Amino acid sequence: MTQTTPDAAAAGRFTFPGTAMTVNRMGYGAMQLAGPHVFGQPNDPEECRAALREALMLGVDHIDTSDFYGPHVTNRLIREALHPYPDTLTLVTKVGARRDDQGAWILDRSDDLLRSSVEDNLANLALERLDIVNLRMGGPEDDVVAPMRTMRRMQEEGLIAHIGISTVTAAQLAAARDIAPIVCVQNQYNLVQRSDDALIDALAAGGIAYVPYFPLGGFSPLQVDALNAVAAELEQTPQAVALAWLLQRSPNILLIPGTSKRAHLRANIAAASLRLEGDQLSRLDGLAGLD
Repeated sequence: MTQTTPDAAAAGRFTFPGTAMTVNRMGYGAMQLAGPHVFGQPNDPEECRAALREALMLGVDHIDTSDFYGPHVTNRLIREALHPYPDTLTLVTKVGARRDDQGAWILDRSDDLLRSSVEDNLANLALERLDIVNLRMGGPEDDVVAPMRTMRRMQEEGLIAHIGISTVTAAQLAAARDIAPIVCVQNQYNLVQRSDDALIDALAAGGIAYVPYFPLGGFSPLQVDALNAVAAELEQTPQAVALAWLLQRSPNILLIPGTSKRAHLRANIAAASLRLEGDQLSRLDGLAGLD
């Protein structure tokens, strides 16, 4: 059996371009700290706070969140569990959407919404400036210029230190970078959903982080026979193998698997110590497009 230990540092470190921020490549996503469908309060808030505290104990120094998770729930849990934050912790949040009273996701990149979202993130996290804020786009047809100008203004005002962007095409990314430096891209990508292969390689060449959301398939977890076979050979879970593959895919990939349970957290972080070799990697590399 391949032995692993929960150690977020095992996968190495990454420095965001143009910054002094260096993080362990295995991070933590806060989305699942909210209630069902990322809406309302969790069933066990104390376990959520305990998971956050344990994540830092295991070397996590990069947490991905948003004030529209809940809404407001995950950021308040992060503040309650971790504030005052250690100097080594990088908090990354996201704007560009809101929730209605029924929990529906409503994309909104208006100037007023972006600004109020940044202010809400600051208030609920108890911060004066946000380390990184991702602008969440909605599709390839969306104009990125106007919302990026709003993001740039808030950066110049000192509310945002650095800007990332989410759910974008290469063309949208290029347009965004004409307005302000981009330190990370957050798109959907995993072992079988690999439409961003070329983008990941281009970002790696430029030293920009790529942060895949739904690294384990999201609301439709990965179900692939070949993945299960490799996991059985290693006596590991398919989830651990899928995360390990992502870490070995490119040195600019940062992972933010999420959970509200400490046991699941340890299993995710242990994947940072798992190494895939030769034939195992080849078989997994061949799974693009399968789900």
